[in-house]
Formats: sequence, structure tokens, C-alpha cells
Amino acid sequence: MVIAWSCGTLKPHWLREVKEEVGVEIGKPQYLLDLTFIRPDGIPVLVLSYFAPYIKGDVVLDEDAVEYRWVTLEEARKLDFIEGICDEIEMVEQHRRG
Repeated sequence: MVIAWSCGTLKPHWLREVKEEVGVEIGKPQYLLDLTFIRPDGIPVLVLSYFAPYIKGDVVLDEDAVEYRWVTLEEARKLDFIEGICDEIEMVEQHRRG
């Protein structure tokens, strides 16, 4: 998801984009981490990871998405994710527990 803005905060943009992209409403997004890397084709990438509580709505997939599922951290560990995703899920779980 790419979000462009001219000024202000990201929150209203995140809320609108998540609703438009997947059909669910979320609460206040919270920063988790950031990372940078250079893609194999030489393009630099900045990734900003945020998390937010689910509020309501049913997930609606668009043409870019083929599957979704709500999973626990242990279930996620059994899935074929890109490296580091389960670490991020674990960080969110630790944050939620306090």
C-alpha cells in the first residue's frame, strides 16, 4: 500500500486506505518499526510497519489479493511468509500484552 500526502498526520489516510483496500475499519494506527533495503533492481525501499486494532467490517478482497485469514502467532509460524513477518507479529503481541 502506498500513501501520499501533502501535510498533516497519517492517521486519516491510513483509516481511509484500509477501508478502501480491504473493507474493514481500524482504530488508531501505532508505529511498530521501519527498515530500508535496496531491491535487486537497485531501487531503494523504505518500509514503515504499523499496527491497529480491528474495529468492524468484513474483509473484501480486490483483484490484487487472493487470500486472507485471521491467525494466531503460532498459526502464522506455520505459514510461508517473507522473512521477519512472524517477528513483527510477535512484537505486536508483546505490545498488546504490555
